[in-house]
Amino acid sequence: MIGRALQPDPLWLERVDVVDQSLHLWFNVEPSVLEEHATGVVNLRFQSFGRQFKGQVSVNGRQANWRFERERRDLVLRVVAARPLRSVWHAEQVDGDWRLVVSLSEQ
Repeated sequence: MIGRALQPDPLWLERVDVVDQSLHLWFNVEPSVLEEHATGVVNLRFQSFGRQFKGQVSVNGRQANWRFERERRDLVLRVVAARPLRSVWHAEQVDGDWRLVVSLSEQ
């Protein structure tokens, strides 16, 4: 019982907003991100709970598809386009929640 009281809250992906050439990922606590490199694909791995979101984002006027998929205990964000992409991300606390901004650009 005491052990559960001392454990941090689990990470939950609450929502995803598409803003310009970026994705704004909203979490309940500060996210820990593992970036995986693959040719032309952006992969970000989170040890998080949450539902599987998907959609499209415009990068330099062309569409890229993104989706969250469950892989064992992780949620993985994959962004795929017809051309190689790169990502830059940063987290910030906003009104008690954490926003991870993933900015996308062509390589």
